[in-house]
Amino acid sequence: MSLSHEYAKVNGIELHYVREGSGFPLFLVHGWPEFWRAWRKNVPALAESFDVIVPDLRGFGDSEKPDVPPEEGYGVDAHVEDVLALADELDLDEFGFVSHDLGAYVGQETARRNSDRLRGLFLFDTPYPGIGERWRDPEHINEIWYQSFNQQPWAADLVGSSREACETYIGHFLDHWAGDPSAFDEEDREAWVDTYLQEGNLQGGFNWYVAADDARKELMRDGAPEMDPIEVPTRILWGELDPIVDSAWADRLDEYFADYELDTVPDAGHFLHHEKPERANAEIRTFFEGLD
Repeated sequence: MSLSHEYAKVNGIELHYVREGSGFPLFLVHGWPEFWRAWRKNVPALAESFDVIVPDLRGFGDSEKPDVPPEEGYGVDAHVEDVLALADELDLDEFGFVSHDLGAYVGQETARRNSDRLRGLFLFDTPYPGIGERWRDPEHINEIWYQSFNQQPWAADLVGSSREACETYIGHFLDHWAGDPSAFDEEDREAWVDTYLQEGNLQGGFNWYVAADDARKELMRDGAPEMDPIEVPTRILWGELDPIVDSAWADRLDEYFADYELDTVPDAGHFLHHEKPERANAEIRTFFEGLD
């Protein structure tokens, strides 16, 4: 895979990103446990029509891991500021945002704060405020154990204690969350483990869970908050086989998105963009070209 890897000093840290293509700029923003490679099946096809920018979020991949308390430097605010600073560095006045998982939090917050710069928002299997207390439903509680585990001060040392331990831990999510685990080939799996065994990468990803914990517990305790809906045009694809972000939870999207379209995909799981790249790429292209 021959892609252009670049670095930019933005918002006080160095961000790594992949950039390919030309035309209207699209950010592809990963979740956890991921890094830029999660979009490897999407970049070449989308680069035929768009200027595709795929950052490693701070703490992930080859981006910097600032030595600050997680609550101060690894929450959604910091990630939003990094993406906007990267857009500024690249002289992008307007862009599209494609994301899922952690990246979907960043996309939604970017849309709320900077709707004038965001032409469209494309979300896969998206967590959003309307899920509310359902995260802790008795039928679901066993799925979210990792969100507490990842906050333990010894978690990164334990998972990183050997290559086998890291393969077991990271591999669990690639297998369990995917509708079709074979979507991640052997080269993918080796790259995932190699990346997460790089110094600071396990803790860098885990810092998101530390930073997000208060908001996560507030949502579980108090339920879905009342918020003004996002006005940016939004397209959502949701895998029906996703065990961590249940597609049935899409039932309150109309309270949080003023202009959206949803489709669920019966034979896809959490990593829909990686499991069904042809469908994902076609939908992304159609959506953003339709906004012109």
